[in-house]
Amino acid sequence: MANLKEIRGRITSVGSTMQITNAMKMVSAAKLKKAQDAIVQMRPFADKLREIMVNVSSNLDSDLGGDYTQVREVQNVLLIAISSNRGLAGAFNSNIIKEVNRSIKEDFAGKNVQVITIGKKVNDILGKSHNIAQNNSTLWEDFNLRNSNVIAEQVMQNFADGHYDEVRIVYNHFKNAATQFVMNEKFLPVSIEDQTQGGAVSEIDYIFEPNKEEILLDLIPKALKTQLFKALLDSNASEHGARMTSMHKATDNAEALRRDLVLLYNKERQAAITKEILEIVGGAEALDG
Repeated sequence: MANLKEIRGRITSVGSTMQITNAMKMVSAAKLKKAQDAIVQMRPFADKLREIMVNVSSNLDSDLGGDYTQVREVQNVLLIAISSNRGLAGAFNSNIIKEVNRSIKEDFAGKNVQVITIGKKVNDILGKSHNIAQNNSTLWEDFNLRNSNVIAEQVMQNFADGHYDEVRIVYNHFKNAATQFVMNEKFLPVSIEDQTQGGAVSEIDYIFEPNKEEILLDLIPKALKTQLFKALLDSNASEHGARMTSMHKATDNAEALRRDLVLLYNKERQAAITKEILEIVGGAEALDG
């Protein structure tokens, strides 16, 4: 009977775990709707802003972009790694850590690489082996455009001052609730040639006031801030999607395990009852003899 008691305890434990994972799945599903709406609404604005910037700058000299278009020999690199503050989201956080490590070893081997972390999970792991310039994990506690712009302005100022020669953002791009893929995206310097790859510049007859040069100098900082905010929105939606999917699989696995344990419990209970009956019958026969 001790074995039956142990199995009953495991069934109870698995049932409790299943309730927790199912509750977490429901919470993530509720948060995902809001996060998904935010990134879906943001993408057309970001794409249109980039399109306008490309069209305005298409026939201007490259040096008219200001401090943010300066191309220097890459020696000092900054990676902005975006993860979450919590786990239980499958490979959501580990994929970012793997991509940062790969980029440092392969893309920027021999360079001076610093990392700005946005998210406690990536900071805890990368902080053990890499130079963390700044930790912004508290951003997720009050996530909004204002706080995102503070980080963007600091990075842009450091680049303009020459502290970094290239800045990249590593984040999870949201495709749907079940699919997220890692992006390693150039943030600075702004390259108009990179922006026009994959499609020709559209011929649109804009009316410029005051002039193209001043508009471009105003557009580039806005586009950069929008780019970082969009990456954060992508990561936020990806986190909830990854956690919802992970908890859904965990709930299904717990349900399957509980069914197996119930079946095992019934088999063991039947065997114990059969054993007791045989012992009673054997004892009765011995008395008759």
